[in-house]
Amino acid sequence: MQTSVKLYSLGYNEMRAYLLAALFVVGNVVLPQLCHLIPQGGLILLPIYFFTLIAAYKYGWKVGLLTALLSPVVNHLLFGMPPAAMLPSILVKSSLLAVIAGYVAHRTGRVSLLLLLGVVLAYQVLGCGIEAMMHGSLYAGLQDFRLGIPGMLLQVVGGYLVIKYLLKS
Repeated sequence: MQTSVKLYSLGYNEMRAYLLAALFVVGNVVLPQLCHLIPQGGLILLPIYFFTLIAAYKYGWKVGLLTALLSPVVNHLLFGMPPAAMLPSILVKSSLLAVIAGYVAHRTGRVSLLLLLGVVLAYQVLGCGIEAMMHGSLYAGLQDFRLGIPGMLLQVVGGYLVIKYLLKS
């Protein structure tokens, strides 16, 4: 199931990029707060990445990267989540997600469940490897694969539905 959608590549010199990034950051602040109402909801649903995927895929890696870098920092400053010790790992994974999603969208010009699955697996595998090196622990690096499979599926299916149906233009 592959679909053509209108994809953009906004630059840092466009005000629209900053406005969209701000909207996606708000989404990445609200969604984690809702998910944290569920015990271990953040670790299981990985909500901090959801709108970063959509931002980067639909509007390009630059909007995605703004969203990726600002979302965890704003969440931390407002709510203390993620904890400071987790910020570097989340920033790395968020940045990888933004770059990979933007690249795949630009190269293919399409959105599909398979493409989004590839994006999510790519940033998670690379991110988990980097996280394992940062913490000196493969166990710590593999946390998202131990607990976050539902969140990865949410990113793929939810991201596809939002990009395809809600962001048609």
